[in-house]
Amino acid sequence: MTSTDSAVSSPEANETVDILIYGTGLIESIVAAALTWQGSNVLHIDRNPYYGGSWAALNLDELKTWTDGINTGDATKTPFSDAYLYISRNLDARKYAIDLNPHILFTRSDLLDLLIRSRVSRYLEFKPVGSFHTFEQDSFEKVPGSKEDIFTSQTLTLLTKRSLMRFMKFVIEWEDNSELWTPYKNEPVSKFLQEKFNLGVPQIVELVHSIGLLPSPSAPTAQALGRIKRYLTSMHIYGNFPAMYSMYGTGGELAQGFCRSAAVGGAVYRLGTKLTSFDEASGIAKLDSGETVKVTEKLITSEGVISTEDEITRMVAVVEKDCKEWFAEGESAAVVVFPSDTLDGNKSAVQVLVMGSGTGQCPIDQAIWYLSTQESGERGRRDLYLALEKLEESILRESTEDFEFDVNDEDIAYLPNGMPMISSVRLGESLRNFTPKESLKYLLKLTYSQKVTIAPSTVSQDSKILYSPSPAIDLAFDGVVEMAKSLYESVTGDSEDFFDVDFEDEEEDDDATATGVAADTSFDDVAENDSHMDFEEVAGEMTI
Repeated sequence: MTSTDSAVSSPEANETVDILIYGTGLIESIVAAALTWQGSNVLHIDRNPYYGGSWAALNLDELKTWTDGINTGDATKTPFSDAYLYISRNLDARKYAIDLNPHILFTRSDLLDLLIRSRVSRYLEFKPVGSFHTFEQDSFEKVPGSKEDIFTSQTLTLLTKRSLMRFMKFVIEWEDNSELWTPYKNEPVSKFLQEKFNLGVPQIVELVHSIGLLPSPSAPTAQALGRIKRYLTSMHIYGNFPAMYSMYGTGGELAQGFCRSAAVGGAVYRLGTKLTSFDEASGIAKLDSGETVKVTEKLITSEGVISTEDEITRMVAVVEKDCKEWFAEGESAAVVVFPSDTLDGNKSAVQVLVMGSGTGQCPIDQAIWYLSTQESGERGRRDLYLALEKLEESILRESTEDFEFDVNDEDIAYLPNGMPMISSVRLGESLRNFTPKESLKYLLKLTYSQKVTIAPSTVSQDSKILYSPSPAIDLAFDGVVEMAKSLYESVTGDSEDFFDVDFEDEEEDDDATATGVAADTSFDDVAENDSHMDFEEVAGEMTI
């Protein structure tokens, strides 16, 4: 990053700023807003013509350009690689928003707290995700994620219900019961759940993969308990669901919201602008426009070293099907998980985020499937294609109205309450033998790999350059706020005043109106309590 030009020969700067931030990803955008409201003079630039960086949601024209850039550009400047894209003809590019890094937001999370406290939530529209499904026996079973679901389940035995209820009571305050879990802290969570709570494999799979969103049942117990608690404590905060997503894209829209907040606070934004060099001795940054900028404090950049450790393989498929069969009533998104050993020996779970037209990401009667696995290379792509086949079979089967099979008396069992139940074995055989009369049309397919970025090992503690790391690979936003606060503290020396801003409503409303933002949201009404939230309320446009 350091320029080879000497400080003496550097031209006089065109402008002077306290902080120069390179990249408009979510973490950088949070830091930009925090520093701006703290009083720093911030210049925020991005080499791309859109906000969000590796978190962005792209229309189809942008996606084509992005794919070409991934395969022909400098591999050291991007965490993405091996991008392969197919797009059907005659699609309106502007009606799609393909999320490069899709996430869901749990209702009890530090990021949601920050969105409310910073009032960035006013710039966004959120909708719920209440359906979590687990693939088992060639079908997708909805996860019983609440006490009510467990009580009313007709497939769980009384003993299993008691074991699950006992575990749920424990996990809510698991940190305070260290004597029970500490001996298993670094042991596989499956061992802990089996030995301490007598839970069977199906319940362990659902708790670990679908509720905890962990890739393997061998995940360490301490990590898994925190993930499971994340889901359970997020239920019923704003309704009968544990998570949400932002319309028109996930992390990219949140990044734009924080950028808008920073712009209201006085930060300057320039897209399509590359940082060509930075001289630490003089603090002079050169841009590809020919301009030079004097940086008095720090340069924060998202272009760190590409890690060789963590990698995720992704696939995006746009299908000509609304996929409403997977959504809860009134919702437009769902999570589907293929546990390990359900796809011809897959070692890592395949997670799928299904987004319907109600998310603002695709036209009506279509849906987007976002598939991902922490298995890399050819094996990862193989697992994703196997999952894609199962998704296609399932949605065609579940959306077929004339599905029939012969049932006789021995195929029917009766529950204690007298309700008839068809033999699951017979039903499973019929479902596996079912041949749909229609085929599924794919309008888009995209596969690519994504790695995380880290700071170079050669950077000294007193360096003028700070590197914004990528968060851990997870479907949720865990770690984002902590990373942003760490960068903020590296600049200011303390994180106690991180977004400690006394917003004045009238002044902010005036500023927000000037930037085209409708500054009203129902988040403020529930910031101090757990009352219901109106998710249909639109809180303004999504671009700055």
